[in-house]
Amino acid sequence: MRDTLRALRRRVLTPNTKAVLMSERGFHVKNPDSQALLERVGEVFLTGYALAAEARTPTDAEAGLEQIPVRFRGFAYEGAGMGFAVRDGLPVGRSDHFARFLAGRAAQHEYMAWVGLGWAMARLPRPRWRRFVVDDPLMRWLVLDGYGFHQAYFKTDRYVRQQYLHTRFPWPGGEHAWYAPRAIDQGVGRALWFVRGTDPDLVADTIEDFAPDRQADLYAGAGLAATYAGGVDEEELRRFWNRAGRHRLQVAQGAAFAATARYEAGLVVPHTELALEVFCGMTPKQATELCRKARPAAEDTVPAYEIWRRRIADAVAAHQGS
Repeated sequence: MRDTLRALRRRVLTPNTKAVLMSERGFHVKNPDSQALLERVGEVFLTGYALAAEARTPTDAEAGLEQIPVRFRGFAYEGAGMGFAVRDGLPVGRSDHFARFLAGRAAQHEYMAWVGLGWAMARLPRPRWRRFVVDDPLMRWLVLDGYGFHQAYFKTDRYVRQQYLHTRFPWPGGEHAWYAPRAIDQGVGRALWFVRGTDPDLVADTIEDFAPDRQADLYAGAGLAATYAGGVDEEELRRFWNRAGRHRLQVAQGAAFAATARYEAGLVVPHTELALEVFCGMTPKQATELCRKARPAAEDTVPAYEIWRRRIADAVAAHQGS
């Protein structure tokens, strides 16, 4: 009986795989290879989500997640993070699935799991957001990065073509509430890598259509996606780097984040090494050490997350100039 209920929960909660097809989304198709890559990412994300929806406990999902190929495993953990957070947001049942998930193997995929929580928030009624209290001053902004990605991916007309901007956002609130739109824009920038089919010129064209004060965060998100997801060769990476112009250090900061996420999870792949070399002149190990050293000890009037990002950009600039 319990197995039947878990299977039913999986069918009810998991989105249809058609939702991640490029044709369904109306995204740009650069070539068949990039299309296959991006659709595979979407499929794996939904696989992780389905494993979380069906699992009796978070530990039960780990075996299936660990079977996902290295290149895509992080996306599966992101999907599972969303799945467990959605279960926490339901009006019935336990509300600690995500916390228990993060205490297991997902601890190695921390960045991706928090981003997945942001996807869940985009799908849940706002009153349910009260269940999500993130005390970590760094990770809470990755939640909003995930929210921004979801909105740009599924509500592309509003968030990309109409360039919708949240001027006031209710979560997480507090003295740094003003930073929420910026964190959301970082997720929008990451989604642009998918919306524009990994075409570096189209991504840059789209970013440059946004207001100038939003472009730095958008470029940072796109740089992260280019490094983590891939889909381009060295010439295309260098073209994107050149197009970024005065926002190159934001691209580098996003790349360093992406490399750290893969390195700490043991998921480093050749396209990440290549992008990091082009954008930062570093190896994934060097980028990870840099990101660890740059972590701020406390918050100030500026969120610790933004201080962290600035320190990383400055450290990359110093490395490139050395």
